[in-house]
Amino acid sequence: MEPLFIETKRLQIRNLQPKDLEPFYVYRSNPEVTKYQGFEVMTKEEARNFILEQKNKLFGNPGEWVQYGIAHKLTEELIGDCAIKLTADDSRIAEVGITISHLHQKQGYAKEAFTGILHFLFNIKGLHRVVETVDVENIASVNLLKSLSFRQEGHFIKNIFFKGNWGSEYQFAMLKEEWDLLSHKY
Repeated sequence: MEPLFIETKRLQIRNLQPKDLEPFYVYRSNPEVTKYQGFEVMTKEEARNFILEQKNKLFGNPGEWVQYGIAHKLTEELIGDCAIKLTADDSRIAEVGITISHLHQKQGYAKEAFTGILHFLFNIKGLHRVVETVDVENIASVNLLKSLSFRQEGHFIKNIFFKGNWGSEYQFAMLKEEWDLLSHKY
């Protein structure tokens, strides 16, 4: 296992750091940002504890979600975060989740970060498959995955009791050979 560090044209994806607390708290305490996320609105203390818990985690422990910061390369300001988990029973399969601050959305950061993560997982680590499960009402995430040429593999109807209601989800996936055919675009 090793630290994760990914650079794209405008972004760095790296371990969360204590200096990330303020921007992290700003978007993690916004109900619109957390609406489709597997976490609730955070207090500042919860945000601080979360960062401290994640800051030294290493990439590659199957079955463990690790949250990484997405920072702007020039300013080093945190603009979002992403989570990566290698599947517990087959570490050649990963699940990814991305959150971009409401202050930085609609600037192409999610697509750029996801593309960097896919390059890392497929080209550097040689993974076989990347999956993403999203709420069917999360149109921005659905459109992001489609723009990256993920395949929709499933539509689960009221399969998860989520934040007090039954929710439906889509499952998307991409295989290494599909990425190889597309990667010239990125």
